Formats: sequence, C-alpha cells, structure tokens
Amino acid sequence: MVRVQAGDEAALETLMGRFKGPLFGFLNRRVGASAADDLFQESWIRVVKARDRFDPRRRFSTWLFQIANNLCRDRGRHLLVEARYRDRVKGEAAAEPAPRPAAPAATERMDMARHLAALPDPLREVLVLRYYQDLSEREIAEVLGIPRGTVKSRAHAAVKALRQQVESHDETTEETADA
Repeated sequence: MVRVQAGDEAALETLMGRFKGPLFGFLNRRVGASAADDLFQESWIRVVKARDRFDPRRRFSTWLFQIANNLCRDRGRHLLVEARYRDRVKGEAAAEPAPRPAAPAATERMDMARHLAALPDPLREVLVLRYYQDLSEREIAEVLGIPRGTVKSRAHAAVKALRQQVESHDETTEETADA
C-alpha cells in the first residue's frame, strides 16, 4: 500500500488480485451477490481516493475491510430509508415470486445464507468477519471500531441466535414432514 501511495499502479493491481477473493466473499455474505459487485468496485475506488490517509503501521486488510464494512452499513441505511418511504407510499410491498426448488446442498447453503441474513447487522458483521474472513478478535474490533469484549459478546450472541434459528427451522421441517 505504501507503493500505491507513491502512485505505483502495478502495486494497486497486485493488491486487488491478492484481496479479490476475500473482499468479494465478505461483501457477498454481507449484502448478497446482487450488490457485492458494486460495493467491491466502490471499495477499491475508496482505497484509491483515501490512499494518502492509510497508515502504514496498520494492516492493509483491516483497513480494506473497514472501508468495505462501512459501505455495507451505508447501503443498509439507504435501503432502510428507501423501504420506509416505499411502504409509506405504497402501503405494502409487492409479494415476490416463489423461488425455484434447488438441489439439497444448494438448499442448505441458501438456508444458512437466509439464517445469516436474518441476524441483526451488528451480529452478522462479526460472524462474517470472524468465520468467513478469518479475522482475529483484535482485527474485527479495529474494523468495526468497537472493543474486543463487544466482539466476543456479539460473536457469542450471533452463534446462539443462529443455533436457535436452525433448531427452530429443523423442528418446523419435522412437524411438516410428520403431518
């Protein structure tokens, strides 16, 4: 990143190649595939625009994920405002068409993605950074701007909430199968 600060475009390309998978995976899990592409590009635009503010004593990955996470939060706030406006104007949101049946393995991934998406944003972001991006508690605390103790408590609460969702889903599935 120091080379990028000096104007080395090849260094930027190297960074983009190195973090393409981890950053896109993070964004995909946070906002879904439909918005991940846009936020991926916007993250790199922000890296370039803010390159002079990067502190070389920090890890680049932490700084990059902090930028991306802030974009996810901004998008969430924007969507919430949009939804409130739309609900107020239209009264009710239009019903979405039923999804097509998927293969069992894909269904399990979709179920986990749905369970993850159902978590409140503060819990989801900790889980995604910890278990999908493999960041340490210290790094997560730095990315989110919260104390390590808060990272621990949110991770614990998130795992507990996911477990309850999965157990509740399994019970509902068994009841439906028995009927």
